[in-house]
Amino acid sequence: MEAGLLLFCNWSTLGVCAALKLPQISAVLGARSARGISLPSLLLELAGFLVFLRYQCYYGYPLLTYLEYPILIAQDVVLLLCVFHFNGNVKQAAPYVATLVCSWFVLTLQKWIIDLAMNLCTFISAASKFAQLQCLWKTRDSGAVSALTWSLSAYTCATRIVTTLMTTKDFTILTRFVIMLALNIWVTATVLRYRKMVKKAE
Repeated sequence: MEAGLLLFCNWSTLGVCAALKLPQISAVLGARSARGISLPSLLLELAGFLVFLRYQCYYGYPLLTYLEYPILIAQDVVLLLCVFHFNGNVKQAAPYVATLVCSWFVLTLQKWIIDLAMNLCTFISAASKFAQLQCLWKTRDSGAVSALTWSLSAYTCATRIVTTLMTTKDFTILTRFVIMLALNIWVTATVLRYRKMVKKAE
């Protein structure tokens, strides 16, 4: 029973994450606009994903507990390029991408660096969600923000809470997923709320 649940959670998370950002990328391309998407939120999310992936690799955790992160990082990079493209400044993405690549190597130069980064990772990831919420509150318009992407993110956090409890029981990772679950639900609800407001206004 436990083995079956673990297998389902791991593979369903991987399957969902393989297409997680596609609704958001599609919404941006369809609207030909990055309206409503917070660039700071996206950059902070990328940083959080990178740290989390590096931490799991460094400590040799089971591959299936973090296999979705390379996929998420690749999708976020594509989304980042889309945002810069529709904002008219694609070349400005280069320094951010270069910083993320350099960070991959710097994070494991010393054990204390990766441990400190992981402890800060929850705050970085939470800040990314609050940046998106702030953008939504400020504009009162969900624009091209995909509610489906955010709700799928909530699902993956819920499954990762289960897999963490059943495998590594790493308290830092568990805390991160609980906080991210709550914030993903909050962003999803906010996106849906402003979408309804726009429809009513029309």
